[in-house]
Amino acid sequence: MAGINESLTFYPLGVAVLTISDTRNEETDTSGALLVERLTGAGHNLRDRAIVRDDVDAIQAVLQRWIANPEIEIILTTGGTGFSPRDNTPEAVKPLLRREMDGFAIAFQQKSLQTVGVAAMQSRAFAGQAGDCFIFCVPGSTGACRDAWDGLLELEFDSRHKPCSIAGALPRLRDVCS
Repeated sequence: MAGINESLTFYPLGVAVLTISDTRNEETDTSGALLVERLTGAGHNLRDRAIVRDDVDAIQAVLQRWIANPEIEIILTTGGTGFSPRDNTPEAVKPLLRREMDGFAIAFQQKSLQTVGVAAMQSRAFAGQAGDCFIFCVPGSTGACRDAWDGLLELEFDSRHKPCSIAGALPRLRDVCS
């Protein structure tokens, strides 16, 4: 993998996956399953996984519990980032953020342009920092989750990736934020 320095120590992250959907359940949640497969396959630790309806209060309740859990460093959400009346992920998550990671939205949309064309403009994918963890919100399709992981999140979460990664920066960020 480009940019990976195999001689450095790999730091596995504690990750939680939240699927936001009014229709999916454990059997039909292919997007959440893909993210879990990718993150555990990369050596990270799945700390929790949930499916919640697309409701601001319901989303925030789960996220606030996870943000308060020191074992969860990364939260991945899938779903609720479009423009239908029930797509509430940005409205639920952004008030919890202390900082946004604008570069993730840009990188995700650039990558999505290659797979879904101009439909990428309809995505409201975003990321940011809440408490001591980072939240990455991607669309609910399995393809969008694949686009987000492959070549973006997989590198961002790998402490061996240079010149920098979230995983490599977390210890420094915690010292500053504590």
